[in-house]
Amino acid sequence: MSPVRASRTVPVVTDASSPVPGPEPALAGPAIPTGRLVLMRHGETSWSRTGQHTGLTDLPLLPEGEEAARQLAHVPEGMRFVHVRSSPLQRARCTAELAGLVVDELDPDLVEWDYGAYEGRSTADIRAELGYHWTVFEHGVLPGGTPGETVEEVSARASRVLDRIWPRLFDGDVCLVGHGHALRVLAAVYLRQAPRFGAHLTFEVGSVAVLAHHHEDPVIEAWNRRC
Repeated sequence: MSPVRASRTVPVVTDASSPVPGPEPALAGPAIPTGRLVLMRHGETSWSRTGQHTGLTDLPLLPEGEEAARQLAHVPEGMRFVHVRSSPLQRARCTAELAGLVVDELDPDLVEWDYGAYEGRSTADIRAELGYHWTVFEHGVLPGGTPGETVEEVSARASRVLDRIWPRLFDGDVCLVGHGHALRVLAAVYLRQAPRFGAHLTFEVGSVAVLAHHHEDPVIEAWNRRC
């Protein structure tokens, strides 16, 4: 049997004058804001209590809605807003005021979904008339006293709002005061989802949601938070 020869490691000779390669430089990612985006839905109205679609009809808050709005002054805690925007409809403006917020700008793009012919009607009533399982996110609305909007049109408005407030999120927290369906669509856009993803985000009256970033990813920090 032939003897086994020990292996020998051959040294690698390098030129001492050549620079030693360092670690690969980290890839620069997108600029991520440190501020959080707080969405605040208005307090209860007579139509939100009965489940009637309330788009552009300018209803006042119920006394219970006013009290819920006052409680929002404590939610979320520890935030100092660098900018506050509100829908111009009175139920949103009043909620912001009662919550102790100073509104910097009224933004028409924050109004609720224009429900057209389905304004003031409940989902159950619309389904009974149509004879199928209607939802506003899936089937949309028909023109009525107002033209109505598609979910894509609501999404376009939400995108404009986010474009306006995006630079301010690098300075601190921003609050948007508005309405259930429109803010659900806005949250979907913020999360880089299709507008109809908003159908999976119920948003109660008199509550807030907090959106932020985890590294590069937009995330939900809180949803339907109340005092």
